This record gives sequence, structure tokens and C-alpha cells, in this order.
Amino acid sequence: MFKGLGAMGDMAKMMKAAQEMQQKMAALQEEMHSLMVEGQSGAGLVKATCTAKGELKGLDIDPSIFNSDDKEVVEDLILAAIKAAQQKASARAQEEMGKLTEGMGLPKDMKLPF
Repeated sequence: MFKGLGAMGDMAKMMKAAQEMQQKMAALQEEMHSLMVEGQSGAGLVKATCTAKGELKGLDIDPSIFNSDDKEVVEDLILAAIKAAQQKASARAQEEMGKLTEGMGLPKDMKLPF
């Protein structure tokens, strides 16, 4: 279709690739709201679940840790589980973005969106 147009044909091809990438990015952003990861602390006594976007969705606390003398320990375990889940969410998001960029022929470690 663009044969013989030289640089204009290349530009049209680049624009089409950019549009495809934009559509895939939008779909991936939506998908990240449903991808779930879990972080744990205290050998699984506290579990936090969040989306790949880092939004906290659930918290599961084993009742055995509830002791009024250990309030600070429980708070620390909760924070540690949430942080672990958020770190996994960030790693998962980077992994999914890496798949997208690699599929588009871009370097896997390219940071998107720009």
C-alpha cells in the first residue's frame, strides 16, 4: 500500500505501530486493575492483597496475633504485609510492561509510559 512512498511509508508504518502500542498500553492498564498479588508477613500470619496497580484490596489477619500487649508488633506485621504486596504489585506491573515492550520490538527494560 505504501510501496514507493519512501519515508512517508515508513512514517505511516511508525504511526500505525504507535497506535497499536497505545491500544495495548490502555488494555494493559485496565488489566492491572484485576491482576492480584499477595504480600505476607509474620510467616503468613498477616496477608495483604492488592492489584498490580498497588491498590490494597484485602487484608487477612490470623486471630492468634491479637494480644493487647503486642499492639506494636501487630501494626508492624500489617505494614510489612502491605509493603510486601505493594512491592510485588510494582514488580508485576514492570513484568507486564516488559512483555508489552518486548512484543513491540522495544527493549524489555524500556520504562513505559514515558
